[in-house]
Amino acid sequence: MIALGVIAAMAIAAPAADAATAKRGSFGKLPDGRTVESVLLTNNRGVSANIIAYGASIQSLVLPDRAGKKADIALGHDSMEGYLKFPNFIGATVGRFANRIDGGRFTLNGHQYQTPLNDSTNSLHGGSMGFDKVLWEVVSVKNGPTASVTLRYVSPDGDQGYPGTLTVDATYSLDEANNLTIEYTATTDKETIVNISNHAYWNLSGEGAANGAMGHVVTIPAKTYTPVNETLIPTGEFRPVAGTVFDFTRPRVINDRVRDARDKQIVYGRGYDHNWVIGSKVTATQHLMARVQDPASGRSYELWSNQPGLQFYSGNFLNGTFSGKAKKIYRGGDAIVMEPQIFPDAINQKGFPEARLQPGQTYRNVMTYKFSSGATAAKR
Repeated sequence: MIALGVIAAMAIAAPAADAATAKRGSFGKLPDGRTVESVLLTNNRGVSANIIAYGASIQSLVLPDRAGKKADIALGHDSMEGYLKFPNFIGATVGRFANRIDGGRFTLNGHQYQTPLNDSTNSLHGGSMGFDKVLWEVVSVKNGPTASVTLRYVSPDGDQGYPGTLTVDATYSLDEANNLTIEYTATTDKETIVNISNHAYWNLSGEGAANGAMGHVVTIPAKTYTPVNETLIPTGEFRPVAGTVFDFTRPRVINDRVRDARDKQIVYGRGYDHNWVIGSKVTATQHLMARVQDPASGRSYELWSNQPGLQFYSGNFLNGTFSGKAKKIYRGGDAIVMEPQIFPDAINQKGFPEARLQPGQTYRNVMTYKFSSGATAAKR
């Protein structure tokens, strides 16, 4: 009986055969000699995600197609040289404030703060040295049944003009259902503003596929969006999507209207680079943000998050000046970005969701990509 008990205990303690794994490694070094760690998350269904500590970024995401053929569907580089030479937010964590701030200025408690202008007259994704361009610390690596890595960055008071010391954790988790979850949390010691998101570029046909991502079918459950001015700052209006090129309430191929210059909003963004209104505030639980399907490969994903806004960007500023892992030039429309977040310029806009974070509060943005290898693509 004792022997049987020991055997039973060993069986319970043994790792499950279908458990996802996390493998720690190195992705090279920065010019100052610091090592950039990597963690490869892998499940037993042929899905893997490589996370690098530079920018807390998704460096690759491998997903089989309907025939079981694997491809890397995330744009990126195969060495640190590429990320340093071509800083395009590819796969990166963006913050302190994702998206744009008008003039880079905002006011808290009567004090005006100025952040770097790295997007013409605006501040974009935290400034010229945002979270995408710093080395994060790997603080936790866990194996299955859900494999995960947690990275941390402590942004000092005054960093890029933002007040307060902000401690940020980014946790990437991969399970056996092909769900990749990204959770951002942050705390501060002084009132500040926070809006953190992920800027992964997706091409479900494969990151080097010649046909790009404009043939993808997108659904966004939003009745309104926030139109922008010529510098891509929201005007403050909530405009209905019905009857416009921004209506994705039913599945629609991106390429159908992404270049429709009859709508000034498309001209301003050079395509889609706008915020869709999913809700009015951050919620305790996740809700559907978007569905994306690739008829060619059968690959698809649903994106869920607790955020009120979804920035859908059709890769308009990929300008053919650099190549990626497949040694193919990245051009406009070769990939799309879906960023769950608080609305752009929220701190300066009446009626937009709250962007301020107080000491004692915890900021949280949790998003889940529910990947599928063989979902039937929606009909046009």
